[in-house]
Amino acid sequence: MKTSLDCLPCFVRQALEAARFVSDDPALHEQLARELLRSLAELDFAQSPPLVAQQLHRRLRALSGNPDPYRSAKDHANALALAALPALRAAVQDSAQPLLTATRLAVAANAIDMGIANALTDETLRAALQSAPEDEGTGQVPNRQEALLGDTEDYVEAVARAESILFLADNAGELVVDRLLVEQLGPARVVLATRGRPVLNDVTREDAITAGFAGLRELIDNGSDAPGTVLEDCSAVFRQRFAEAPLIIAKGQGNFETLSEVTLGAQQQLFFAFKVECPVIAKDVGLPLGSFALVRAKAAAQSRH
Repeated sequence: MKTSLDCLPCFVRQALEAARFVSDDPALHEQLARELLRSLAELDFAQSPPLVAQQLHRRLRALSGNPDPYRSAKDHANALALAALPALRAAVQDSAQPLLTATRLAVAANAIDMGIANALTDETLRAALQSAPEDEGTGQVPNRQEALLGDTEDYVEAVARAESILFLADNAGELVVDRLLVEQLGPARVVLATRGRPVLNDVTREDAITAGFAGLRELIDNGSDAPGTVLEDCSAVFRQRFAEAPLIIAKGQGNFETLSEVTLGAQQQLFFAFKVECPVIAKDVGLPLGSFALVRAKAAAQSRH
């Protein structure tokens, strides 16, 4: 996905929010803002938004001297999600369609995204963990936005057929809820991939261990510190896993922004699972802002890798 002119104010907002989250020093806030504005004047709009965010957060870490400035926020989100997990697991177990219910819960938890909003309060986090609607089979979905929209039938069929599944994780806290989905997918056939290095509140291998994953086929990282999956910036090991995976489930808008135009092999399928938090992405996927999206990678994209 290419960067849009409408992304520019979001970059500035994210820079200021991130700088203020990491430091109380107004001089650092101003320096980061000025550096970003200079870089935006020469921005290559053909690149995806997470590449801009990658450079922004690299600079923020350098200026602050903190290699993982969101560590405490990630730990807190993980703790809240772990506390909520038993009730969420019960909802999946009581569901007539546990795979879709677990997927919907995982998408609801995708709201725990500090690239969208740094000021995530406990109330916001708890709301994200409790915002999935009633079970698909009960007919009690309260509104269109909270229904799981997109290619759900294709997704269920693809999950049933896949011998192995590459699961691209997104945010801390959210990853704890992803455990419920991985349990439905079958941990023995899931390769879980995290970011290679800290960026925002995106998950690393450390977070996956904290989240309590067990029985996985494999736990890997992608070797990159982009808040998405920029294949050219990922390790050779990860790129091989990506190329070999018959089914890929990619969580979060960052993964959609970086992989929506990727070429897949003839036998591969890729599904994006995320909450639509951006008007540009809402227009691209044809879903309302705030929707719970489960969309299959476009067939037309299978010609570029």
